[in-house]
Amino acid sequence: MLWIIVLAVLLVVFYYKSIKPLWFWNDRGIPHKKALPLIGNSSIFLCSRKSFFEYVEDLYNEFPNERYYGIHQFTQPVLCVRDLDLIKSITVKDFDQFIDHNNFFVTNVDSLFLKNLLNLKGQTWRDMRATLSPLFTSGKMKTMFKNENVITVEMKDILTRFTNDTIASTAFGFKCDSLKQTNEFYTNGKKVANFGGEKLLLMSVLRLFPLLKKVIKLDVFPQSVSTFFRRVIKETIDSRENGKLIRHDMIHLLLEARKGRAIRNELETAETEFDAVEESKIHDGKPPNLELTDEIITAQAIGFFFGAYETPATVLSFMSYELALNPEIQEKLQAEIDETLNECNGSLTYNALQTMKYMDMVVSETLRKWPPGFQLDRLCVKDYVVEPVKPHEKAFIIKKGSMVIIPTIGIHRDPHHFENPNKFDPERFNDENKTKIKPYSYLPFGSGPRSCIASRFALLEAKALIFNLLSRFNVLVTDKTQIPLKIHKSRITLVSEKGIWLGLERRKK
Repeated sequence: MLWIIVLAVLLVVFYYKSIKPLWFWNDRGIPHKKALPLIGNSSIFLCSRKSFFEYVEDLYNEFPNERYYGIHQFTQPVLCVRDLDLIKSITVKDFDQFIDHNNFFVTNVDSLFLKNLLNLKGQTWRDMRATLSPLFTSGKMKTMFKNENVITVEMKDILTRFTNDTIASTAFGFKCDSLKQTNEFYTNGKKVANFGGEKLLLMSVLRLFPLLKKVIKLDVFPQSVSTFFRRVIKETIDSRENGKLIRHDMIHLLLEARKGRAIRNELETAETEFDAVEESKIHDGKPPNLELTDEIITAQAIGFFFGAYETPATVLSFMSYELALNPEIQEKLQAEIDETLNECNGSLTYNALQTMKYMDMVVSETLRKWPPGFQLDRLCVKDYVVEPVKPHEKAFIIKKGSMVIIPTIGIHRDPHHFENPNKFDPERFNDENKTKIKPYSYLPFGSGPRSCIASRFALLEAKALIFNLLSRFNVLVTDKTQIPLKIHKSRITLVSEKGIWLGLERRKK
């Protein structure tokens, strides 16, 4: 008799946990992707039949006539938004109701990842954003700016070595030369970047079963990575506080804020729509109220390191691939580079780099076709009513605690927004055409107050490297180049399946 009761209880629990949620979108009359119990719509990605990048794009394309559609991330209903006006409302107009990101990861570990700016919530996020924003003004960018045989190289490997050295210097005050010698910063950066499907799957299972979370403790970063960064930051803080080293970087900014010394945030006219602007609106002019412990400072530094290590290298590797396949575009960019270098008497300046129109067009088109942040998310923090617009729609409420997704890659490759979207065409962003781009159809760094705070830094880093590379080398297709390029199926980030192998040929001038 007891086993019958136990079985009945298990069946009831299974129904309410895995079957009943599948009716969520149907009950609300919202178009949705049919889901499976427990795993929802994630089976294709989790079984490595399709990359996460392709999964997001294909889902978007399944609902061409809808403003939004529903999916299930395992048992959690998630609203995906296609409509540009609704994206504007969620990310900008009604931002206060979608101020947070969703924490996909388990929270039962002492994770640095959960304490950095990306994952902070509510007022804590506002305070940290306001504290960090002075670091990313154009004035600060200027202070950070320094200036026959074909060899076959894997571009992502070469480029992450460069971005590693850049961020080690600008954020931590360490000098590295990763092209000549592998170092601790580089090896730990690779460990952070290699976040794949297996850990993602295990974390997802832990979220479904709270009892398991108490038994299995799983962090985003390997313990060796957290230990390394805690040690490095402590050594850096000790050195700064003992007066041995002064550098106007992230660590300096946070240490000054900890002492109660406000660093003036110069509100500037945006140079591009992706700049970190209107920061004062985030905090409403109130002084940040933060306890900046060594742990919190370390969390911001490791978040900044990961973003500046991985994202620019990803953009540059895919940009190099497109330039190799489109030599006429490469030649036009090299002509602008040569002209700029001549005007600068052989030494590139920050101002000269910022005035390069074709460079900006090529970078912008790369970010359109290959956005590293190919999916955005927001967490609803207050019930939000979506009013009907089309005849078949009816009003519904996005409940507090619900997750909303914006499929950036689907929008970027939608022919309604960008004609012939799979073609690499920088002319989309020339002076005439860029004014025709629909607002909120181009979201490489997100949208609204929660957009990427380091967009300026990422653009500066990418442009400076491609400038120096193309001033010396031609980028060529070789026998090892995968055409067409395929995306890795077991990684949640934008990573090529077999690497991006290209040839570098020294230019003849």
